[in-house]
Amino acid sequence: MRVIAVINQKGGVGKTTTCISLAAELARLKKRVLLIDLDPQGNTTSGLGVQLDEQSVGVDDVLLGDKTIAEASIRIDESKFDLVAADSALAGLDGTGVASKHAMLLNTIKSLDGYDMVLIDCPPSLGLLSINALTAANEVIIPLQAEYYALEGLSQLVGVVDRVKQSTNPSLRVSGLVLTMFDKRTTLANDVAAQLDQHFGELVFETRIPRNVRLAEAPSHGLPIAVFDKWSKGARAYKSLAKEVVARG
Repeated sequence: MRVIAVINQKGGVGKTTTCISLAAELARLKKRVLLIDLDPQGNTTSGLGVQLDEQSVGVDDVLLGDKTIAEASIRIDESKFDLVAADSALAGLDGTGVASKHAMLLNTIKSLDGYDMVLIDCPPSLGLLSINALTAANEVIIPLQAEYYALEGLSQLVGVVDRVKQSTNPSLRVSGLVLTMFDKRTTLANDVAAQLDQHFGELVFETRIPRNVRLAEAPSHGLPIAVFDKWSKGARAYKSLAKEVVARG
């Protein structure tokens, strides 16, 4: 079972869109997929049309040990994958003794059976929830927007991944960097892509996710782009990325 943390401490880089879109496309490739929303903003959850109420079971219940992932998972019928949802209740765990135990998520995932791929949508920070995700994962995918500051943040993030690898999770590796919101017409985007290729080589996915209006519209309809508009440029790009992710397994 591959457990992939999709992470970037910078918000607005297409992390959640990447999680949702990859989950849907991997399911279309006949993979058994679980998507875990570990972001207190719950954008992955709302982007799939799911809304938790007081009686609902969320990822916070799983981290607390009150529920299992099987009890918390919600079937996304249109896309044929499972979701463990999140809402603002998760924010309360980030500063507690529960979330500070780096293996909380790992302890729930290692008993999982029946999945080929587990994707974890991490919060836009390098706090305790993200450390939980990195400890539970065996791979990291980093979405990056093609802009100057992305390169600065990347150095910090890779450093955190290395520290987790040395301290709690020796099997962790960065399996790929993916450029999002890419506009090939701009000099800056092409310069950033060239620098990434120079410094990270084959770690950079060949697929680049373009700026695409349909991608931006899909979450408001509670649908992955593969369902909302499977012929859009964004959908075609994520289909290609999913094939690369499978190949790197």
